[in-house]
Amino acid sequence: MNLTMSCALNTSLESPEHARIAEDLGYSRAWFYDSPAICADVWMQLARAADRTERIGLGTGVLVPALRHPMVTATAIAGLVAQVGTERVTVGFGTGFTGRLTLGQRPSRWAYVAHYAEVVKRLLRGETVEWEGAPIQMLHHDGFAAVRPIEVPWVAAAIGPKGLAVAREQDGVFSVPDPLPGFDWCVNLTLGTVLDDGEDPGSDRAIAAAGHAASLWFHFAMEFGGLDNVPDGERWAAAYAEVPAETRHLELHDGHLWSVSERDRPFVDGRVLAASGAAMSAAAWRDRLAELASNGATEIAYQPAGPDVPRELEAFATAMRG
Repeated sequence: MNLTMSCALNTSLESPEHARIAEDLGYSRAWFYDSPAICADVWMQLARAADRTERIGLGTGVLVPALRHPMVTATAIAGLVAQVGTERVTVGFGTGFTGRLTLGQRPSRWAYVAHYAEVVKRLLRGETVEWEGAPIQMLHHDGFAAVRPIEVPWVAAAIGPKGLAVAREQDGVFSVPDPLPGFDWCVNLTLGTVLDDGEDPGSDRAIAAAGHAASLWFHFAMEFGGLDNVPDGERWAAAYAEVPAETRHLELHDGHLWSVSERDRPFVDGRVLAASGAAMSAAAWRDRLAELASNGATEIAYQPAGPDVPRELEAFATAMRG
């Protein structure tokens, strides 16, 4: 099984320390989420992680273009490069599935996202480029940003033919929930917990560490029309039907990718965690990772959660190494 092991971190005030722990455990890269309605600022926490680490790669997993002017993003990338060098920085970007939905907005159009990424890349190369009808250029003197040109890898979080077309113009693709074949570099976001020997997937610890993954299963099924394939999916959706449509996104993302909300809790149990693959033994995880690799994944971005993130990082690293 030839897989690179990285981690995707819920960008919290503790995530820089979690990146340090991941580095000690042998993770190659730490991806930081960009969802300001539920996470700490991605660039601030990446800079803090840079201060705490020496080798681990640092990346946005993934950046939401609609949240920032391209000059702001280019300057942030240049600042991180000035701290750790180009060899440790990766830029993941996408349409803003979570980052936009938590604000009550739909994901951005791929045409806008692709153009935005190209503008940022050109700014980092030191070019003058037009944005909003005016020419812009990075005017930073020495000491204010890394010297241009700056070249770092870019990966696109893609779903659907338009997203895949954009991803093929980048260095790689960031996929969820399944790998995308045909890419030399496919980062697959993976959620869940490694069960202790003999542990029930419905244990309090497992639900605290992986219940968020089951909630995401419901959310994805609702978004992409697959509720029939999820245990109690229709009942789960009915629990949100009473919430006014204009505020439903606030309820849907309470604890998103971190914990189980009160509204989700009646539907998240050991049966759902087992069926979704969110709570498995180390041996079952190894089988799952081998399957992901055979389906096109080259890098696993494992996202730990719950009250004991160091435990989750260590357990997953141990399972992955076999």
